[in-house]
Order: sequence, then C-alpha cells, then structure tokens
Amino acid sequence: MRRLRRVGLAVAAVLAAGLAVFFYVPTLVDGKMNQVVAPGPYAASAKATALYSTLFVADLHDDALLWNRDLLTRYSRGHSDLPRQLDARLGLQVFAAVTKTPKGMNYERNSDQTDNITMLIMAQRWPVATWNSLLERALYQSEKLHTAAADSHGQLVIVKSQKDLAAHVQAWQKNPQRVAAVLALEGLHPLQGELAHVDRLFDAGYRIAGLTHFFDNEVGGSAHGMQKGGLTPFGREVVARLQAKHMLIDVAHASKPVMDDVLALAKAPVLVSHTGVAGTCPGPRNLTDAHLRGIAATGGLVGIGYWDGAVCEPTVANIVKAMRYAIGVVGVNHVALGSDFNGATRTPFDVTGLAQIVDGLQQAGLSEADIRAVMGGNVQRVLLQSLPLGE
Repeated sequence: MRRLRRVGLAVAAVLAAGLAVFFYVPTLVDGKMNQVVAPGPYAASAKATALYSTLFVADLHDDALLWNRDLLTRYSRGHSDLPRQLDARLGLQVFAAVTKTPKGMNYERNSDQTDNITMLIMAQRWPVATWNSLLERALYQSEKLHTAAADSHGQLVIVKSQKDLAAHVQAWQKNPQRVAAVLALEGLHPLQGELAHVDRLFDAGYRIAGLTHFFDNEVGGSAHGMQKGGLTPFGREVVARLQAKHMLIDVAHASKPVMDDVLALAKAPVLVSHTGVAGTCPGPRNLTDAHLRGIAATGGLVGIGYWDGAVCEPTVANIVKAMRYAIGVVGVNHVALGSDFNGATRTPFDVTGLAQIVDGLQQAGLSEADIRAVMGGNVQRVLLQSLPLGE
C-alpha cells in the first residue's frame, strides 16, 4: 500500500509539473520576453495629445498572435491587445505570424537546424498539426485572428483588399472604436518549398509577406543567416507570384543581396515593416542610406521600430531620431511606425503610449501634415494603392 501511495504521489507530481508547463510557463515566458521600460499611463504634452486624438494611427508589425493570449482580453503583460489598442485609438495594425526561430537566436549568424517555437506552441496547446508543420502554424495564426474578429462585435476588422480598407477608414472616421487588422508572414519558410502554398496563405488572408526571418530559407538569405545570399531561383518564382497576387513584399530581416534582388524585381511598393537605420544605430539589419533610397524608389515604406536592435537604446528620443534621419534621406512619405510589439522585445511603452511619439515629432519641428503621414497616413495610402482591389 505504501508503495502504491508513493507511486500515486509521484504520478501526481508529474501531472502537476505538466500542468505548470501547460498553464504557467508560457505566461511567464511571454511576460519576460515582451517588456516595457516603464508601465503606463504615459504622459504627453497637451498639444501632442490634442493632435493624437485626431490621427489615424497605423503600425506595420505586431507579433501578438504567437502568444497564449486572447486578443480581445486586456492584459498587464506584453505590448498590446484589442482593449489597449482601442484605448490608443489605433486605426490599423499589421499582425505578423512567427512560425520558427532558431535556438540561441542572435543578430549575426543563425542556422535553420533548430527551432524555439515548437516547444512554445506545444506548451500553449496549439493543434497537433502545427507541431511539425510551419504552414499549419501560419494557418492557425490566421484562424486565431479570424476567430477574434468574429467575436469582437465589429471592433476588430480583418482587411484583405482595398475595398475592405476604404470601408474601414470611412467607418473609423465616424467611430474610432474599431481596429483594422492585416495579416503578414514573418518569413516564408511556411511555404516549405512549395510555390502553391503562396495561394493557400493568400486564401487564409495573408496580404504581406516577409521573405526571411532569423535564418536563411528556401526563398533567400537572412541578414542573420549562415550564407546571407540573394534570392534563390525558387525565391524569384515566389516574388513573381506574390506580386501577381498583390501581396506586399516585406524585406525586414532580409540579407542585403535579397534586398537588392527584390528592389530590382519590384513592380509595387516594398515594405520594411520593422527596422532601424544605420545612420543612427548601426547593426546587421538596419538600413543603409542606399537601401532607404531603394525602398523609397518603389513607393515603399520603412517602419521604424522601438526596441534596442532598431534604435540602440529603446527611448522615445531615439525612435524620433531614427524617424528624422530616414525623413532626411528619403522624405516623409516613406516613413511609418514599425513597433515590433510582442516580438520578444523591450520597448519604451505599450500601445497606449503612442502619443509620446507625436510629442517627440512636434518637438523635433515636424509639421502636423508630416506627423499625420508618419503616424499612419503613409500606411493607409500605400495599402489603399497596393492591396487587391476586392469585390
């Protein structure tokens, strides 16, 4: 009997440990990896607050779909959720799907042979189909967003076309308690080498495609990969297919040769959804002046990030400094917000602190029209020009 009791206690301990993994560890990891320098509420000048209250604000990169959160619930961890986005009067958010990251991830050199995400999604109880398929991981994150939108009572609206966005902007102007959501891919490894999977991802709602993430893939080289090469022959086929589908190409994380190849092939605006600029913060993935000009020449956008890799020290002053530098090189029409919220980053504020950027831009001498462009007008313009028309 005693032995059976010991066995029972051991089994109970194992089950308790398993429950801890499934219910608590993902929350702890999320809270540890997605931090703010200081919690809100955040202060901005009366002048900045007044202008902010009139802006259509759009951000090009948020990784919230990766984490074990309900987008419709307010959290004290991470950088955003729908309640906080509504508090912030956010007009549009691009949600990116992260499907694989290498162990020991760094900015210099990573192999594609390991993966951090598998254990995370198992602990978060994602469907078994996602455990061994990067495509299924992308499809599941689309499903998560669509489910949240369906349950949001019209406050979260998925945009897939120019028609969708135009309707959203018109409705938002009457009642800003609604956020447009655009789906993006953080790297095209979910294609798994199959060109037909571009169509599957398009049908799932994806409209922006980052080509690479922290490692080289079948499409081309990463700024953080082993080879850092250009587009592969398959990658050139993919670029052509993306452009035929009117999916915007995002070269954040791409190697410099991939950027050059994409710019040479571009028939539509090219995005860099979340980045810094080498002129204010040198780094493997931050844009040189030449690449800033190349992106601008396509009519594209550069989303300035808020974390240390983008702006060195994550402060409002450094974010504004990077924006001013980019504006000085390519003009105000090509600069946007690219937070990288919830991307395992530490930022100066969560989404409710965005008025601080307006404050900084005003202090830097930008006009009201220029601030409107940077804070969301540019994103609205480019998406209205570049998304599929819609029915």
